[in-house]
Amino acid sequence: MTQPLAPATAGSTAPPCTLVIFGAAGDLTKRLLVPSLYDLASAGLIDGSMRVLGVDRADLDDQAFADGIGRSLHELAADPGAEFNAGTIRDEIWNPLRSRFSYLRGDITDPATFEALGARISGSAVFYCAVSSRFFLPIASRLGHAGLLREKDGAFRRLVVEKPFGNDLASARALDAALLALANESQIYRIDHFLGKETVQAIMALRFANRIFEPVWSGEHIDHVEITAAETLGVEGRGGFYEQAGALRDMVPNHLFQLLSMVAMEPPESFEQTQVRDAKAKLLAAVRPVEPGDAVRGQYGAGTLNGAARVAYRAEPNVAPDSTTETYAALKLTIDTPRWAGVPFYLRSGKRMSAHRTEVVVTFRAPSHPLFSGANGAAPAPNRLILEIDGEKGVRTRFQTKRPGPGLVLAPVVETFRHEDFFQRTPNVGYETLLHACMSGDATLFQRADSIEAAWAVVEPLIEAWGKGSPEIYAAGSDGPEGADALLARDGHRWTALGDDPDARVDGNPAARPAA
Repeated sequence: MTQPLAPATAGSTAPPCTLVIFGAAGDLTKRLLVPSLYDLASAGLIDGSMRVLGVDRADLDDQAFADGIGRSLHELAADPGAEFNAGTIRDEIWNPLRSRFSYLRGDITDPATFEALGARISGSAVFYCAVSSRFFLPIASRLGHAGLLREKDGAFRRLVVEKPFGNDLASARALDAALLALANESQIYRIDHFLGKETVQAIMALRFANRIFEPVWSGEHIDHVEITAAETLGVEGRGGFYEQAGALRDMVPNHLFQLLSMVAMEPPESFEQTQVRDAKAKLLAAVRPVEPGDAVRGQYGAGTLNGAARVAYRAEPNVAPDSTTETYAALKLTIDTPRWAGVPFYLRSGKRMSAHRTEVVVTFRAPSHPLFSGANGAAPAPNRLILEIDGEKGVRTRFQTKRPGPGLVLAPVVETFRHEDFFQRTPNVGYETLLHACMSGDATLFQRADSIEAAWAVVEPLIEAWGKGSPEIYAAGSDGPEGADALLARDGHRWTALGDDPDARVDGNPAARPAA
């Protein structure tokens, strides 16, 4: 029997520790980590004795480091387009937090840096690798050899690494083995910022706290599921990075598979972190490796988006003119569990798409005893549940009702729940929950080695197959390559159109609602 959700770390102040940030002068620290700390301080969720120690090669001292962080924080708060939306920085929050910032100039490849680090910290510490993934293991190795990962006298030591966790199954296994030789699994926090989104975490509440959804969440009632992460942005000057990554590695075995886990995992025995992570791991282990014929890769060409001309990916800076790197990936997944027998899961992610959408679309089966027909005698459009993860966050349900007037004529309607209509908007960049959970020792929202390796195993056949040939070109500002449409069409399905008006795309067609 499922146990009630324990409050765990919700609303509680994280225990005191030193947050050591490697890469303290970098963009991740300024744009996301420090704003998250400010938001946590505003909410009273970090201990007054918590300290932040930045480590980087930049020639800074404590004063210069804190001043630079402060300037960046104020600039972000004043920028309406920034992820950090605090509006203004309150001195009564920032000044006490600022006083706890210090800096250590050092090279992360130099053992002397870690000797100096050991002299600067005592008690509990979180080591955050806000650096390129190639430095994860060197940092962990230096920490281990300096004895800085050793836990004693009731103090904790935790290591946080950002994605990517390897670039294929073999490298992921090698990274995990190396990290686990230096620290226990309980000390390693593999962070994926998707899991910091309130709307992602809310999927579990939707599924397991509502009787209207829980009994129908299986292949008996669900026909198919779409998971989409579409971006209007291109590579935005990161061509060198993207040439090495591509859409598959960058998005699928991490972000999209995290959404897949939330949507498809079995109910955990409880919401204790081990039980939740076990349920996710079991789900990913049950996903069949993808056959190359069940996947499509694309690359954006020139096109028009929001009225502006956009260049092709191959014309972007630091991209090879004959690049075969995919900027779009779509795949059909099969999950070998009784709950999902016969239910295809379609995943897609792409850049320079027609709209920015991160969503899950659950399409239900037709009624078991159909009594009605739609226009021209066709079957009524199916019921759908749309979970909006980004943008206009919330949930939309599409169902059929009787159109006013004589006769039993059906009309599809949409019922919408928007987060902002029920909950006060609070400043949030997505890292607040994750930082607080890590400092509190709650690993529920962090990935475990077995889950990461299971995810890479699913896409390994594509990594091998996509090393040959070229991706299909799709126009910038479109919904993706034609091959992705054909992938669903062979099953009698079609993607939910990305369109600008969510209420007008519930059928994947122009507005489903009758004209006023």
